[in-house]
Amino acid sequence: MSDELHKFLFEGLPVRGMLVRLTDSWREVLRRREGGEPFAPPVRQLLGEMAAAGVLMQANIKFNGAVILQIMGDGPVKLAVAEVQPNLGFRTTAKVVGEVPATDNGHLPLEVLVNVGGKGRCAITLDPLDRQPGQQPYQGVVPLHGDQREPLQALSQVLEHYMLQSEQLDTKLILAADDDIAAGLLIQRLPIQGEGNLGGSRNEDEIGLSEHYNRIAHLASTLTREELLNLDVDTILRRLFWEEDIRRFEPLIGQTGPHFSCTCSRERVAGMLRNLGREEIDSIVAEQGQVDIGCEFCGLHYHFDPVDVGELFTDDADHAPGSTRLQ
Repeated sequence: MSDELHKFLFEGLPVRGMLVRLTDSWREVLRRREGGEPFAPPVRQLLGEMAAAGVLMQANIKFNGAVILQIMGDGPVKLAVAEVQPNLGFRTTAKVVGEVPATDNGHLPLEVLVNVGGKGRCAITLDPLDRQPGQQPYQGVVPLHGDQREPLQALSQVLEHYMLQSEQLDTKLILAADDDIAAGLLIQRLPIQGEGNLGGSRNEDEIGLSEHYNRIAHLASTLTREELLNLDVDTILRRLFWEEDIRRFEPLIGQTGPHFSCTCSRERVAGMLRNLGREEIDSIVAEQGQVDIGCEFCGLHYHFDPVDVGELFTDDADHAPGSTRLQ
């Protein structure tokens, strides 16, 4: 079973949908954690949902850059991150401090995992690949509570709130993950041409089209976690929308679709070490014999022995004022 992303439209209605299933790639993410301390089941579930949501968001906006989804707060999960590139390559990780409460079904609400003190937040960052010097990535931040200050318990609720507040788009999200699959269904109302241009009022056609969205979103909300995780795409769409006229597009599968991909490299780690400075790096080598940097996303380790460290700063020395390079 490979990873797959399906896009579809509801004919004649301003409503679109997407359904993603991460299987091989999600198991690869978890396998790479086996060398270190594994995440607790509720953390794995949160990260799986974030990966599925990140892929849906990237595919939805078709952004030429990284879409980075971050959840942060003062619970045992201090930070959870999912990053998705334009080619739908994704990676995810979390910083966990303290003990994650035990649970029978592997699920804990955000109020327990992240938002213990009520000050948790969700950040969506769009970092363009062609970002110019001095240009800052676009970032939108929303709190982990609704308009009535009530805590939002699920990631799907947080992202629906973000899309409505930041993008003015009605969105229904269903997310689920376990150790075998991370999956998500997105239903979104498309903007109507000329919508609300009469002093903010809405005509009968606009109201009717919104009612179509509400009906489809309600149907989507009946999808259970178990169905999303265990049923194939054809069965899910047929069960939910058997009365609707759906136009489906060719699914994105394999390297053209969602897949695990980490952007770390020895060169990028070397650049980070140079930024720390020769004195700092030499002190680490003196204490530990080498510098060992592990990628939190993919688990790869990069080792720099004293010779490697010397080579890191050779170019700096060659170009220092008053220096002479021996030929």
